[in-house]
Amino acid sequence: MTERFEFDGEKYERHSAHQKEWGARLIEELGLKGDEAILDLGCGDGALTARLAELAPRGTVVGIDASVGMMAATKKHRRANLRFELRDIEELEYEGAFDVIFSNATLHWVKDHRKLLANVQRALRPGGVARFNFAGEGNCEQFFAVVREVMPLPEYAEFFTQFEWPWYMPAVADYRTLVEEVAFSETRVWGEKADRYFADAAVLTGWIDQPSIVPFVQVLSDELKPGFRDVVAARAMERCRQPDGTYFVAFRRVNVFARK
Repeated sequence: MTERFEFDGEKYERHSAHQKEWGARLIEELGLKGDEAILDLGCGDGALTARLAELAPRGTVVGIDASVGMMAATKKHRRANLRFELRDIEELEYEGAFDVIFSNATLHWVKDHRKLLANVQRALRPGGVARFNFAGEGNCEQFFAVVREVMPLPEYAEFFTQFEWPWYMPAVADYRTLVEEVAFSETRVWGEKADRYFADAAVLTGWIDQPSIVPFVQVLSDELKPGFRDVVAARAMERCRQPDGTYFVAFRRVNVFARK
């Protein structure tokens, strides 16, 4: 079972410009006709889900997320053909319900993708498509190196003795093999470099705060959370800083297209 994390949806909305860019591109690729039944896995603050609803005015759109904070941020986006549900991605129980299942920058938080893909295939209608983008091997190496340096420091080490790494970020070849195990009629899996230069330290630390550092501060005592965050942010700034004053982070994505 994947551990659950709680996020601040309003802060995520302010610091997720690159995730929104990736998702907007995926949505445009779908070429929606306007009458589809669509499921958004890990809808976050709901902005991309609302865009799907705009493009499917005669259809229905459901956005699900396991975070109460993210659900709170979706309220401004609700409309007649769109609903949001507090629901765990790993507990999908739909059968033949959707023409499109969409997910952007979310599925690296799910550990059991064999189960996920089987659930997605079952939830699609015949001829329906799944289109995903999530983090893959090599993603955010600078940030991960920093947190691995900070976790063993004496003041924090005891809190991480039972800590499980929160993400599943597979190699493209491995994920292609996994997708091919599922009874889709057509599949494509490919990698993508989506590296990002953050304009300044404030933008970088905003991304660190929501969502990247959340799994780590969640296990700490309240009095240690601010110090851990500050040390990680300072080291990340040092590691990512470029000569021109920007901050570089390597993003590596796995793209998936599958048709039932």
